[in-house]
Amino acid sequence: MAVVAERAFTSRSTLQKIEAGDTNVSIGIYAGVLQALGLLDGLTQIADISNDSVGQALASADLPKRVRLKSGSGSSRDG
Repeated sequence: MAVVAERAFTSRSTLQKIEAGDTNVSIGIYAGVLQALGLLDGLTQIADISNDSVGQALASADLPKRVRLKSGSGSSRDG
């Protein structure tokens, strides 16, 4: 644990927070730990929407089924 903390430029107590799932640890610290463990390449998969089927389903559900343009009440195109 001390070696990983040293390579990640963080403290052992911060590593313990990461292991406990503390949400107050910054993503930069997580990236440093992943780098120290040789797992940084996996971080790109987190932000890839193609890996998030639940997020895609939720986003599709929020899309309007049909869009209608509102006509302007005070303007005329004829001039």
